[in-house]
Amino acid sequence: MSSYFTDLAQQYIDGEWRPGTGSWDIIDFNPYDNEKLASITIATAGEVDAAYRAAERAQKQWAGTNPYTRRAVFEKALRLVEEREAEIGDAIVAELGGTRLKAAFELRLAKEFLREAVHLALRPEGRIVPSPVDGRENRVYRVPVGVVGVISPFNFPFLLTLKSVAPALALGNGVVLKPHQNTPVVGGTLVAKILEDAGLPAGLLNVVVTDIAEIGDAFIEHPVPKVISFTGSDRVGRHVATVCAAHFKRSILELGGSSALVVLDDADVDYAVDAAVFSRFVHQGQACMAADRVLVDRAVADEFTGKFVARVKTLKAGDPRDPSTLIGPVINSSQADAVSAVVEQALAEGATALVRGSVTDNLVEPTVLTGLAADSALLKQEVFGPVAFLVPFDGEEEAVRLVNDTPYGLSGAVHTGNIERGVDFAKQVDTGMFHVNDGTVHDEPVVPLGGERHSGLGRLNGDTMLDAFTTQKWISVQHGRSGFPF
Repeated sequence: MSSYFTDLAQQYIDGEWRPGTGSWDIIDFNPYDNEKLASITIATAGEVDAAYRAAERAQKQWAGTNPYTRRAVFEKALRLVEEREAEIGDAIVAELGGTRLKAAFELRLAKEFLREAVHLALRPEGRIVPSPVDGRENRVYRVPVGVVGVISPFNFPFLLTLKSVAPALALGNGVVLKPHQNTPVVGGTLVAKILEDAGLPAGLLNVVVTDIAEIGDAFIEHPVPKVISFTGSDRVGRHVATVCAAHFKRSILELGGSSALVVLDDADVDYAVDAAVFSRFVHQGQACMAADRVLVDRAVADEFTGKFVARVKTLKAGDPRDPSTLIGPVINSSQADAVSAVVEQALAEGATALVRGSVTDNLVEPTVLTGLAADSALLKQEVFGPVAFLVPFDGEEEAVRLVNDTPYGLSGAVHTGNIERGVDFAKQVDTGMFHVNDGTVHDEPVVPLGGERHSGLGRLNGDTMLDAFTTQKWISVQHGRSGFPF
């Protein structure tokens, strides 16, 4: 077992590793075998305040640091992740039940985002803007917002924590991070340790492992942070946005989805099967961009369904430490129960199970369902587990309608033998992202990632990080003398 779970089971506030002073402990379990990994006494609202105040103090000097100096921290952090990749992978497998394949996938992307943070430190640029007033020079500066609060999820915790934390810091901000209670190390203190070892000055990044039952809304209401970056469910995201708006804060929300992978009548069926199996079952379906729905033109539905079902039956479920395992456990028993409830409800509504996976503790085997009524609420919600709904359609017009028939708008994909047909289809879909002849689960450092409707607010990645974590300041200089009317 990695020493991470003994060494890093603490709060990290103002450059110090210390226990929390709350009245109870968060117990960090391995979701596969329920082994206790760590026990962390939670942080109180007072410790959240201490973390924000530390970030506020440290940020002022950091913002004035040469960006080339800031860049060097992330260059070192990238080297440390590369050196410790095996240990970090083991921690991903242990704390969140990620398979070896999933751990490698997450680490590859995390390294790409650290590389982008290296470049991001140098990206803010000012402008000189013309003025209608003689002698006036308008300067527009791009400056850090100050302090950013980050709330990260349990499904890709290392990647999605770094995705906000590294850019915010690279752009001159301080950060306070609240990781998910199920992944406090991989999504929290491990990131702090890497950046501490990379030379990040004390106080700039603080990690508070806590729970809303202890601190209420103190993390998002606190007067210091100007931006809250939240990744999680739309239900919680709605609350975060509401509180932020009431306190005049900017919220960046990366929320859930009910994505669809669409197979048109001219698609390469074998390739579409490959894309659909990965898009639905990567990390046990616990991905916001996962393809909950697989929509197939009736002209190829029989062929696709037979091949898809056959492939799903080959997916090995079991111990995520085994490199041959493709389906590990879901994160906890509540999630396992929720997935089971979805299957039972679908069957009660008349669906047919083409594959019916068993459930043993947190290990939920894949299930493939078909025959749900088009107006079923199950086809409009996010299912965070290894359950696929196969839905036939007649023609593109119906397919577009079905894809859009959900309150979400995150990702999706379409398969076709005609690329421009696929692009035309994608343009009709109300999502933040859509992919032609590929899977639904993608993230790249320099393209804007985010959702429409209930799938979020704002964008991350590339230049959109500047919009997320900096602000613009206008300073005018009058080189002559202004005339005043009185």
